[in-house]
Formats: sequence, structure tokens, C-alpha cells
Amino acid sequence: MLAPFTSSLNAPAATKRYVIGVDEAGRGPLAGPVVAGAVVLCKPRPSGLDDSKKLSAARRAELEATIKRRCRWAVGVVEVEEIDRLNIFGATMLAMTRAVAALCDAIGEEPAEVLVDGNMTPRGRREEWCWNARAIVGGDAIEPCISAASIIAKEHRDRLMRELALAHPHYGWDRNAGYGTPQHLAALREHGPTPHHRRSFAPVAQLTLL
Repeated sequence: MLAPFTSSLNAPAATKRYVIGVDEAGRGPLAGPVVAGAVVLCKPRPSGLDDSKKLSAARRAELEATIKRRCRWAVGVVEVEEIDRLNIFGATMLAMTRAVAALCDAIGEEPAEVLVDGNMTPRGRREEWCWNARAIVGGDAIEPCISAASIIAKEHRDRLMRELALAHPHYGWDRNAGYGTPQHLAALREHGPTPHHRRSFAPVAQLTLL
């Protein structure tokens, strides 16, 4: 497994009063962590940024490499144990906080603003959150820095799930990323949950009660 957060320490310095884009991946799956990405875009910004779900796997991989090479970025990871303890909303707020904290630490300067995909931010929900924040519904499709964060988060999480699939091949995590596909649900019924399944999620909780 990779570290809880990482950042591009060798990327070009960010401009003063920079803006961070934040997005998450993995709120809905039955297994695996939730991951948040945080990005400060370079100038000129990478072309073709969009909501990661709208991009092909090949295009996401290309953009991820470009973002990591040219921009400032970080990820925050919250594992299953914390998801089950906090609930998925709380875990998502924590992942975003970790990602932004890691990026700010790497840059050494506070941002002017953090743009968060969705209708809520961690401000007032995580005591560690100390930055100006603005929620943007559909931001991963309309704000380039959030689009970049969505790509970083999804690619990072998909890699984690492919690694976990090597030890737990029955569930198809290399293909379904932990989501509740028919194959995944069938494997759950046959083999039971792993330590990486979210026991606070209904399909998993119901099996543990049988």
C-alpha cells in the first residue's frame, strides 16, 4: 500500500496566493479506501482536463502523468477502518483535509482558496481544516483545477484497488474498483467479506449478520 498522502516535491513552485482544486474518488464502493486529490495547476495548464469519469482510461493516464510532472499535487487516503468508524461522509472530509494539508506543507504557503467538488466542504466539519473553501456542484467538469484533482484521485485509487486485487482475486477489484457489481456481490456471497470491505455498507453488513 502507498503512504496516506504524497506530493510532488520537485514540481515548479506555485505562484503566490494560489488556488487548490480538490475532489474525491471512492465514496460509493463496497471495498477499499476513499481517496482525495488536491492540485495546483501549472501555467499553461494541461489541455483536455475534464471530469475523470468522462475520460477514457488511456486519456486519464496521460493527463495524470502530465499533472504529476508539471503541477503541484497531493493525495489523501482514508482506509476502511476509518470509513466504518466515521461514516463515508466523514471519511471523505478527512481525505480532502489530508490531501490539502500535504500539498500546503509541500508548497510552504497557504492558498488563497480551496475549490471543492460538490455542495459541501470540510470547513467546519474537520477541526484541522483552516483554509478558505468554496464548494462547486459539478466542479469536476467546470473548474480545471478540480478536474485535475478528480483525475489524480481516481487514478491513485484505481491503482490501490488493482494492488488489493492481487491478494483477493475473487472480487474483480481490478475491473470494478470495489463497486457493487453483480460479480462483486456474487463473490461476497460465496467467499464472504475481506478486511478491505466496508462493514458499515449495507450489502456487506447484511452478510456479516447471516
